[in-house]
Amino acid sequence: MIPDADASAMQRLSGGDDLALNEIMTRWQDKLTSFLWHMTHDHAATRDLVQESFVRLYMHRQRYRPHAPFSAYLFRIARNLLSNHIRWQSRHPAESLQTLSETGFDPSSEDPTPDQAMEEDETAREVRRAIASLPEDLREALVLFTYQGMTYRQMAEVFDCSEKAAETRLYRARQLLKEKLAPLVRE
Repeated sequence: MIPDADASAMQRLSGGDDLALNEIMTRWQDKLTSFLWHMTHDHAATRDLVQESFVRLYMHRQRYRPHAPFSAYLFRIARNLLSNHIRWQSRHPAESLQTLSETGFDPSSEDPTPDQAMEEDETAREVRRAIASLPEDLREALVLFTYQGMTYRQMAEVFDCSEKAAETRLYRARQLLKEKLAPLVRE
């Protein structure tokens, strides 16, 4: 992303050019969606959180100061909304239909055999479960680094901590994930 373009768009947005929000959304929607989906594994929640992130960005457009990268500002908004969502979910547990449904087998596909596909699906499910079971701060570090390609510096800005602390979070996430997946690797 072009940092100057983000700062410029935010300046225009603050000045009353509401179309600047479209430019920002076009540039950041996919990355934000990817991050939130990897954190929730719920398409409906992800869609709602992405929309709410952009609504909050718009509502608080006057607060943005370009002293830090725009990505840190936007992802911090998304993280705060995600934390609220997770807190709300823990108080109101429910199983969505999406998480209860299984992915179907496509007989027209020539990729893996049904047995191979089932084994790969199970492995992927176990990895997703292991990632989902990580503490939120460690899971966020893993997702931002792995799926968003953020550097330690960028993660530190999102977390509002030092680069060393961001690196430590990622290290701890990897170690815990390694422990949780050890039985899967042995099989």
